[in-house]
Amino acid sequence: MKKLINDPAEVVPEMLQGFVLTNPGVTLLDDGVVVRADHADVRRRGQVALVSGGGAGHEPAHAGYVGTGMLTAAVAGDVFTSPSVDAVLTAIRAVGGSGGVLLIVKNYTGDRLNFGLAAEIARTEGLEVELVVVADDAALAADGDNAGRRGLAGTVLVHKVAGAAAEAGLPLAAVKQEALRAAESIATMGVALTACTVPAAGRPGLELAADEIEWGLGIHGEPGVERGTIRPADEVIDTLLARLVADLGIGAGERVVLLVNNLGGTPAMELGIIARRAVSYLAEHRITLERAWVGSFLTALDMAGCSLSLARVDDDLLTRLDAPTQTIAWPAAHIGRVVHEVPAPRRQREVVATSTVPVDENSVLWQTVEAVCARLVEAEQELTDLDQLVGDGDLGISLARGARAVLNDRTQYDGTDDVSVLRGIAGTVRRVVGGTSGPLYAALILRTAAALNAGEPWPVAFQAGVDAIAELGGAKVGDRTMLDALVPAATALRTGSLADAVAAARVGTDASADIVAARGRSSYLGDRVLGVVDPGARAVVLQLEVIQTHLDGVVAAH
Repeated sequence: MKKLINDPAEVVPEMLQGFVLTNPGVTLLDDGVVVRADHADVRRRGQVALVSGGGAGHEPAHAGYVGTGMLTAAVAGDVFTSPSVDAVLTAIRAVGGSGGVLLIVKNYTGDRLNFGLAAEIARTEGLEVELVVVADDAALAADGDNAGRRGLAGTVLVHKVAGAAAEAGLPLAAVKQEALRAAESIATMGVALTACTVPAAGRPGLELAADEIEWGLGIHGEPGVERGTIRPADEVIDTLLARLVADLGIGAGERVVLLVNNLGGTPAMELGIIARRAVSYLAEHRITLERAWVGSFLTALDMAGCSLSLARVDDDLLTRLDAPTQTIAWPAAHIGRVVHEVPAPRRQREVVATSTVPVDENSVLWQTVEAVCARLVEAEQELTDLDQLVGDGDLGISLARGARAVLNDRTQYDGTDDVSVLRGIAGTVRRVVGGTSGPLYAALILRTAAALNAGEPWPVAFQAGVDAIAELGGAKVGDRTMLDALVPAATALRTGSLADAVAAARVGTDASADIVAARGRSSYLGDRVLGVVDPGARAVVLQLEVIQTHLDGVVAAH
């Protein structure tokens, strides 16, 4: 691998530093957050703030769209890795004011979870936050739900429409509605000639022969829906546009805009050839092309290939797309120079106790927590081995890391009551547990604590926590996720005993072995997951079993 980098672990911070040093109008905060240099003025005006982001490697997205008429802030994670909940919170807190904040998120599990949980936390701090998920991937439309239609380059058009609406002074609800309308009008599909190389990996994520292309792949180098042989550019573009036109149901006489996007390694010469055929195709089908943009808008590192985005438009959407914009990456942009950095506003660390009351380590709650943590540490290898069969193999490691951190942080928790302790645990889990598990478990604990605080009994509170996971993750029973254990357990607990809940969770987990995954990384493995229970559901069973055993012992002792 030949790359002009220093340390693979430092590519993202060094890239962001270079971006803000050479581009006026933006500044860099902690946690990989790039903001408009005048974001304080935006907040004072009561204007809706727009925040987007995702893993690095998609440049110029998303920092390149920070500026007047588009984003107020962009959050960058590591390469192809969702930014942390805390990083998203840094952005929300920095730009959020009386106008509220709209989060624009691409439909990937990690992005949805981390942005969604950050929104939940920000709302508890009194900020008005809404979220729009963009899922413009037309490649998966005919191939089942999988993890949902992914968010691709069409997301940039949503940035543009929402940014113009916010700049026009519309309230948060109206800006969200315009963003949703734009998102629902867009379809995108891509084709790759080569895979991309993640700097830390040092080799391509997939192998393509010299005469092969990959249809409908994602922006993280994951395999597409079909592999074929290379064909002339006109035939490739015709295939992509036929899929997009069918996906949107566009007929003769309808009005569209076109985004021709370089996936990272495509020469400008080839982009011109692609654009030429795309315009001709639409004319031949008597589809009115109102606007077209060609360039690098949302890339996948050095991947050779392109994506095409088609959006059905009317006069209102065109007005938003034509509105003045001052960003680095949107065509014909111009912004002024600002050189100073603005520190991100900070809240008190959530884990640090705000009370002098320590956790009662002899309480039923804490002793139960200790028992669960011990079981997760003990089961680390079992869950890791299971996850390696159907996922990325990090579940056992992540949960054990979180368990150790919870035990280590116990002296910092506010021990005033069970609700306070649970909130402290949620903060630890959110910070320490990686992947999708951390945000999901944190959401469950936070929502459970909120219900307890409202006077609900434990079974009702637990149900509320399970509902939070379903809302944030977008999954349901039968999608082969932790919900296959949690939902039946919560239902059984509300009408029966803890033993009934454990039994129901076991049944749901066993049933997951006969399901083709519809959510998470397993969804890309198809029927290869059959015969293996979902690791997340198995982890739920282990925890519920230990809770039952511990509480049965408490009852017997009394």
